[in-house]
Amino acid sequence: EYEGDRNAEGERHGFGKARLPNGDTYEGGYENGLRSGNGTYRFKNGALYTGDYLQNKKHGKGVFFYPDGSKYAGDWVHDQRHGYGEYLYANGDTYTGEWVNNKRHGQGTYVYKDTGSKYIGAWINGIQEGPAELIHLNHRFKGTFLNGKPLGHGKFIFDIGCEQHGEYIQPVQVKEIEKEEEEDEEPELPVEPKWKASEITKLTSWSPHDESAPRKAEG
Repeated sequence: EYEGDRNAEGERHGFGKARLPNGDTYEGGYENGLRSGNGTYRFKNGALYTGDYLQNKKHGKGVFFYPDGSKYAGDWVHDQRHGYGEYLYANGDTYTGEWVNNKRHGQGTYVYKDTGSKYIGAWINGIQEGPAELIHLNHRFKGTFLNGKPLGHGKFIFDIGCEQHGEYIQPVQVKEIEKEEEEDEEPELPVEPKWKASEITKLTSWSPHDESAPRKAEG
């Protein structure tokens, strides 16, 4: 069902309201039969999008309310979260930053609602990866992340005015000799990187961009 403007060819063109066969509804701009310009699309499952369209796709700026209570407000390109935007997750966590093809990618800040901790730094394909800072209640960690875990040189900075330098080392996993009968063995748990402290200093300005390790004092 459609009520609204049409062009000379009879295509939906201008402003209109439509009810789709699947129960979704759309109210907004059309151009040559396709949703274009500003509009509001209500999904039968309770989701809602309000924002820019281009040739039937979410494109430009828009806000999407998901059925689970989460919400994304920001840039869209061809139906994908792409550009800059803020996502409020169902559990209350938030991510504000860059997106590529629906994934957190580039620079962004993720705030954990339960702990108040904050990750500020680089993301690759939705995973924390690259130089970053993890800020907790009374201390923060500055270093590099790989696959969502800190790895390599970094430092903890404590609000009392000192720092602990060191590195996160990936422990080597010792595999038991596999017996052929044991096909139903448990999946291996990933081994967490271990922190190895090297020195405690007063506050310094070292950052993961400078070099791979803190400079040693001239001897």
